[in-house]
Formats: sequence, C-alpha cells, structure tokens
Amino acid sequence: DYLQQCPWNRYRKQFITPDNVQNGVNFWNQHQEALQRAYEVYGVPPEIIVGIIGVETRWGRVMGKTRIIDALATLSFAYPRRAEYFSGELETFLLMARAEGNDPLSLRGSYAGAMGYGQFMPSSFKSYAVDFNGNGHINLWDPEDAIGSVANYFKSHGWTKGAMVAVPANGQAPYLDNGFKTKYPTSTLSAAGLSPSGSLGGYQEASLLRLDVGTGYQYWYGLPNFYTITRYNHSTHYAMAVWQLGEAVGRARSIQ
Repeated sequence: DYLQQCPWNRYRKQFITPDNVQNGVNFWNQHQEALQRAYEVYGVPPEIIVGIIGVETRWGRVMGKTRIIDALATLSFAYPRRAEYFSGELETFLLMARAEGNDPLSLRGSYAGAMGYGQFMPSSFKSYAVDFNGNGHINLWDPEDAIGSVANYFKSHGWTKGAMVAVPANGQAPYLDNGFKTKYPTSTLSAAGLSPSGSLGGYQEASLLRLDVGTGYQYWYGLPNFYTITRYNHSTHYAMAVWQLGEAVGRARSIQ
C-alpha cells in the first residue's frame, strides 16, 4: 500500500486538508446527538469517531462500489493463504444479510468486503455492530448505527475514557526500535535522550512513535489509547491520522 510506505508528512496531507476538516465539522454538527450519546454510553469521544469515519470513508462519501458478495467470493478463491479468513467473512456476510432482511446481491463496499461508514468487515459487524438508532435493525450504511458501532468497537478493544492518546517527545532516539508495537519504560526513553513535552497522565510505559516529516523525524510517546486506535487498522500512520484529523475537526468546530 503506497500510502503506508510514504513519509508521514505526505500521508497526513491526504486526510488533513481544510476541505476535509470542514466536511468533518459538518458531519459532527449533523450527528452531534448520536456522537454525544456514543460518548456517554461507550466513553469514546466524538473526535475519535469522527476521525475514524473521516479517514475510512470521508464521512460516507467513499463507501466502495464493489458488490460485497463478489469481493469476498473472489478473495476466498484467489488468495489460498487467506482463503479460510475470507470464506468465513463470506459466510458471516450472508448470515448478516439474512438476519437484517437485506438482498446480499445488492450491498456494496470496498474491494476487500468492508462495509458502510466505518468500513466494518462482516466479522466486525457480528462482534461489534449495534442498533444505535433503535429501529430494530443494524445498518452500517446508517450514520447513527455506524457511530455507535465504531464506539463499541473501541470500547471493546480497550479504549480508556478520558485518557491521553500520544504526547510529542523532545529529542531524538534513532537507535531504538519504533512503532505502535514497541513498549518501553519511560525511564528507558529518558536514558535514550527523550523527554515528553507534557504530562504522560501517570503512564510509566509508552510505545516510541517516529514520524518522517520530510526534513527529519518527529518522535512521540504512544499511550494505550493510541494502541487501541491501531486495533482498527494496524498502522502507526493510520492511527496518527485518525487522531489528528479528529482533533483538527474538534478545534475548527469550537471556533465556528
């Protein structure tokens, strides 16, 4: 995936643009009741949900045009290594369509079979999707159900209400392994020459995140809530884009 390989400054520009931020503000304003309710029920703030839906589908503008049944059937046969996974997803998708009264031939999504505003795979639908508008159906193409479902996904993957996500680091540590999978005692990071630019909220451990900004590297302390964002998509760039996009939308909204 080209985007995952490119430097952070270029990756960030794909998502954090004035137009995109304004579209995020519009989505938040349109769905503020559901976003507030999701925060009350699941403890996941609007910024994170808005960030996920923004990065995944630009708030519903790009939800995929591939017939899901075709995508999953093709992947089941074309990739022997992942055949078991995709045939399981296909079966779950067919059961979902039956339970919700949908025509399985008409539902469309990504070429990998991901669905709706939050691009849930069928297995995520089965485990985490919720009927958040109370109409008796779970519909990932309904923004309210998608908002509740994303919040439930985060809560189920360990999101801590009110806790921090990441803190910029002062200094450089080029010789330490970095990425969302790393975990260091903060004393080890200090010994390597790093210091947090603000409070770590009591955390004694952090992952070391290193972002290529074109002119050099930016280092961050990644906290458990940052790791939780990577449970949606296993990528440091992705999680940072979700978080920073949501924060940018929140800031823009507060001054409008």
